Amino acid sequence: MRPAVCLSLIALLSAPGALAEQQATPAATPAKKIQQPSAATNLGLGKHDSNAPINVSSDNFIGDLATKVGTYIGNVLVIQGDMRLRADKVKVNVAQGKPTRIEAGGRVVVNAPNGTATGDNGIYELGPRTITMTGHVVLTKEKDVMRGTKLVMDLNTNLAHMYAQGMPGNRVQGLFIPPPQKNGGTTSKPDGQKSGQGQQKPADTAQSSTAPSGK
Repeated sequence: MRPAVCLSLIALLSAPGALAEQQATPAATPAKKIQQPSAATNLGLGKHDSNAPINVSSDNFIGDLATKVGTYIGNVLVIQGDMRLRADKVKVNVAQGKPTRIEAGGRVVVNAPNGTATGDNGIYELGPRTITMTGHVVLTKEKDVMRGTKLVMDLNTNLAHMYAQGMPGNRVQGLFIPPPQKNGGTTSKPDGQKSGQGQQKPADTAQSSTAPSGK
C-alpha cells in the first residue's frame, strides 16, 4: 500500500479587492476574447464554496522552502467543499502563508455535483477564483458534452468559457441531447390493443343490427 501524504490548508479568505478590479474594467476583457474563437455556456460546475479549506493528498510530497512551492506527486487528490481535482502532479504556490495558485498536470479531472471537466493541464487561481483547463479539454454535464482546447471556469459567476484554437476550423464542438418527447398513451400506439378493440366495435354493431331481421 502506497503511503499517502495529506495536508489540510487553511481556509481561504474572500478577495473583494480582486472582484472590484474585475468589475471596474468589464470592457477590457471582451476585447481580448473576441480575438479567439470561443463559446460561453452555463455548464459550469455549480455553486462552489471557494472559502472552504483545501485538502491535498498524494503518494509523495516535495517541499521547497526557498520558493515556497509544495509538489504533490502520484494519484493527487485536491478536495475543496464539494469539488474534487485529480491529477498526476500538483504544485501549490504559497504567499504570506496562504495558497495562491494550484497547478495540476497529467490527466487532470475536476469533478463537481453539476459537471465534470477534463484536460491535460489545469490551474486554479485562488485570488480571482478561476479554474483554467488546457490541452484536450472536455466539459461534461449529464449527456451534454463540449470540446475545445482551453476552458476558463469562473467560480464567482458559475460560467464556463470554452476556446478552440488548434481544433478544426478553430471551432468549439458541442453535443446536446434533447429530452425525450412524452406522447399520450392512446395516440402514441395506433397499433395497440386499444386500436384493435376499436376495430371490433363495428362488428358488434353489425350483429345487433341484423338481429331484428332474423326474427
